[in-house]
Amino acid sequence: MALRDTASLLAGLLVLFHTWGAWAVVEVNMEDKVEVLQGQTARITCIFTSDDGIGATTMEWHYVISSRQKQRIYHQSSLMTVVDQSTPYTDRISVNVTRASKEIVLTISNVQVEDEVEFVCLITTLTDGIGEGRTKLRVFEAPNPPTIESVRTGISVNERHPSKIGVCEVKNGYPKPNITWYRNLTPLRNIPDELSVLSLITRESSGLYSVTSELRMKVVKEDEDADFYCEVTFFLPGATSMTETTRINVTVYYPATAVNIWVESPKGKIKEGDTIELHCRGNGNPLSSIFSIKRPKEDEGKEKSIMVLDDVTRLDSGVYVCTSTDMETFEGISSNTTVFVNYLDSAVVTPQGTIEVAQGEELKATCNALSSLHTETVWLKDGEEFSKGNTLIVKNATFDTAGAYVCVVTVPEIEGMESSSTLHAYVKGRPEITEKDSTEIESYEKTVDLSCRARGFPVPEIIWTTSDGKVHNEASQTKTEDDVVSELTVKVASDMTAVCSATNKYGADTLTFNIKAKNNGVIIAVIIICILLLAILGSVLYFLYKKGKICGRSGKQDLTKEKSNKDNIVVEMKSDNTEEAILLGVNGEKQPPSDQGGEYLNVQK
Repeated sequence: MALRDTASLLAGLLVLFHTWGAWAVVEVNMEDKVEVLQGQTARITCIFTSDDGIGATTMEWHYVISSRQKQRIYHQSSLMTVVDQSTPYTDRISVNVTRASKEIVLTISNVQVEDEVEFVCLITTLTDGIGEGRTKLRVFEAPNPPTIESVRTGISVNERHPSKIGVCEVKNGYPKPNITWYRNLTPLRNIPDELSVLSLITRESSGLYSVTSELRMKVVKEDEDADFYCEVTFFLPGATSMTETTRINVTVYYPATAVNIWVESPKGKIKEGDTIELHCRGNGNPLSSIFSIKRPKEDEGKEKSIMVLDDVTRLDSGVYVCTSTDMETFEGISSNTTVFVNYLDSAVVTPQGTIEVAQGEELKATCNALSSLHTETVWLKDGEEFSKGNTLIVKNATFDTAGAYVCVVTVPEIEGMESSSTLHAYVKGRPEITEKDSTEIESYEKTVDLSCRARGFPVPEIIWTTSDGKVHNEASQTKTEDDVVSELTVKVASDMTAVCSATNKYGADTLTFNIKAKNNGVIIAVIIICILLLAILGSVLYFLYKKGKICGRSGKQDLTKEKSNKDNIVVEMKSDNTEEAILLGVNGEKQPPSDQGGEYLNVQK
């Protein structure tokens, strides 16, 4: 009741002062705006000047609902402080008053985008009247990172209308973010019938903004390598920020303005037998063209961009044409390349096959091979280089001249390109027996193996005869192109000779083997005599040893001491022609045959 009376009294005083004309203006100072991120705390300051003290001042905070309506959220007088109930700020505000500086700070916690309104500070004094100040609260929220998506299909340069390039999207920003499209480093702007950027703005239930932007344009060939991306600009307290999307590319279909055909393999010069791989390519997008390659002397080509020719010959040489046909306009352009297949014909030796020359004459032959490139020729004999050049000349032919001559023609510019042919040379002349060593033979065996080699052309015949007048037709003969080897086994009973005779139409040559027969019995007798002499010598040495004549013996040995096996000297002789062994002891006594062990000299002590 007392409070109501006091309020009525104050109201009456105000009316009285107003009636007296004593009103003055209260000055209120506030910032134009206060910026804060969503979820943070905002502080709005109100400073006023008045001659009246704080106790005579009424302070109120309002927020603007519309141009004609505002809502009070706080009231303070000398008698009471009230936070208005049932407002969006009832539980989130507090007010701090500094009396000395007459500063009033409104604090709003957990600011949301809905709080972006104008706040009014209303000051009423007893003497200075009423003053008002306003501050706009600005709320900000950084958006999510932007995304970009390109079209998945190719775009033709022949499209009549702008084609979709891609879509950029940025979500949950406040205030509304801005999207700008770039091609490489150039920003894109709307161009009628050429380029358009369509943006769609969405206000989310949270009050934040999402923006989707679509780029459409007519593409040109150069757009195939272009980078497209979006730049997103958004606002923060006291600043403007920017971020970019990743780069995208688009597939551009365009007709070729030029076409090229080339030999992919082999690299370098081509030879017969190679596999050729031809490639055809245009400077347009391959998906927008059909390629065909036409071989020489063909009316139509085959639809392919790669042609493989196996085991080519010189007939495959010629001009190959590649044509690129645009699938939309059906216009075509062509290009060609010339393929040349190098060749090397088979080497031809003159005379062909074989040549016969007489001993002392000149051997001469030529070798040639037709080729598209420069060639080199060498002659080989027995696998080694014999001479160089197309012509083979051998003066004063001998039997060593005979043999196979291989002519090898090569093309130095291309590895592995060669041809060869063989000439067999025969040297005519009387036979010549080779390997004349070991014609004197001593034989202790009953048979002897003889061998005789002769060369000549025609290949000689060999006949064996022995000193007993016998002609041996059983001898074997092995012939080659220019020599013959004959082998004979003869029985040896006594000294004899064997004659090898080699003959052809130009003459003959002979070789005589002298064979000495050796008797085994005489040898056995000599061996026995030697063994007997050794036995006698051993007996004498042993006798002298016992008498002390050697090795420092005193001679005082007991001669009656029983003779043991250690004092025996046994000599055993045995030959292949007798079954009886002769065993001699020291005193010439025979030893039992059981001690025989073969042909040996056994001295035992």
